[in-house]
Amino acid sequence: MKRDGTKVITGKVRASYVNIFEPKAINDGDDEKYSMSIIIPKSDTKTIKLIEEAIEEAKEEGKAKFGGKIPKNLKTPLRDGDEERDDEAYADSYFINATSKQAPGVVDQNKIKVTDSTVVYSGCYVRVSINFYAFNVNGNKGIAAGLNNVQKWADGEFLGGRAAAEDEFDELETEEDDLI
Repeated sequence: MKRDGTKVITGKVRASYVNIFEPKAINDGDDEKYSMSIIIPKSDTKTIKLIEEAIEEAKEEGKAKFGGKIPKNLKTPLRDGDEERDDEAYADSYFINATSKQAPGVVDQNKIKVTDSTVVYSGCYVRVSINFYAFNVNGNKGIAAGLNNVQKWADGEFLGGRAAAEDEFDELETEEDDLI
C-alpha cells in the first residue's frame, strides 16, 4: 500500500457491487460508469490513514472549487459500514464507492490482464488504485473517489447470497442412455 498525493493503492480490501468490466448507470438518467464499493476492515489502520491523508490533500487542492475555503460539512467518500449499512459484509469496516468513466485496468496476482468478468466479483479480495478529487456540482460539494485499477488478491465468499456452481452441485454419474 502506498500514497502519492491524492492517489492511494490500498492493502487487501473486499470488492462489492463490482461493475468494472461493463459500465452501468447507478440511477436512471445518470451517465454510465465503471464502479466498485471497496470494503476496508477497520483493523487496516495503514490503508485508512493513507486514504484520510489523500482526502485531506484533495480538500486543499479543491479550495478553488469551494470558493477559496473548505466547507465545514463537506461530503467525503470514506464512510462507516457500521453506521451506514445494514449488511454483515460491511460490519467493522469502512467503505468507499469509487467510479470512473474509463474502464479500470484489471490484473490478477501475477499482473496478467483479466478480461473474464467472473474472476473479480462481489466478495473477492483485491488491491485497488484510487484517486481522490474535489467536486462542486449544482451546489453539491465534496471529495469523490476515482477508480483507477484493480488487482485480484484472493477469492472470497460471494456477496449477495450467490454461491459458486461447483459448491452447489455434486458430480453426476451418467449412463450412456442419458446422453441421448
